[in-house]
Amino acid sequence: MVDFNKVYLFRMTHIENIPHILKYGITHPESEFANGEYIGIGDQTIIETRKDKILIDDKKIGDFIPFYFAYRTPMLLVIQTGYNGVEKIHPLNIVYCVTNIGKIIESQKEFIFSDGHPLNTLTTIHSKDEINNLFDIIDENAIKSIQWSGENYLDVKRRKEAELLLLGDLSIDSIVGFVVYDDMAKNKMIDFGVNEKKIAIRKDYYYDKF
Repeated sequence: MVDFNKVYLFRMTHIENIPHILKYGITHPESEFANGEYIGIGDQTIIETRKDKILIDDKKIGDFIPFYFAYRTPMLLVIQTGYNGVEKIHPLNIVYCVTNIGKIIESQKEFIFSDGHPLNTLTTIHSKDEINNLFDIIDENAIKSIQWSGENYLDVKRRKEAELLLLGDLSIDSIVGFVVYDDMAKNKMIDFGVNEKKIAIRKDYYYDKF
């Protein structure tokens, strides 16, 4: 049986959003607790497209807060390099907020998950009732793969970008830790009030190109 407390989920955010997260958790833009000074990272064109893509029960991708099963994702490379007109962000300003499926289940919030990038037509969306079959549905090898670029890896890239999508805010109590790029970022997190024991420096969670 899967120990869902050890199946980690990753939400990337700008380090300047951390004070709000410490107070309100990870909030949806439509939440009453939404961050009015939120600093976004990522491809805004894709973010806007996600708002209108219907997934299940007439709910759109934009109705959910997305979490990756993987770190060092294709989107992170876009963010670090500023590819395709996306604002380039230095890795020391990118923080992973880490939770796990056990915490998601414990929250009693509704969620769904995908076996690949939710915008891709080859991707299938699965209900929370299927979570016990998670590793029969998502491709763990693709999620962990460090090789996903090029024509021979197009479906690896799609499967690597599988997501868990949470309906509603995630409280700070459900965040088990944070991953940062270096000591400078760690010290800034501590200054914000994050418990040092909850911060891990993992340079291998980031790309060397930036």
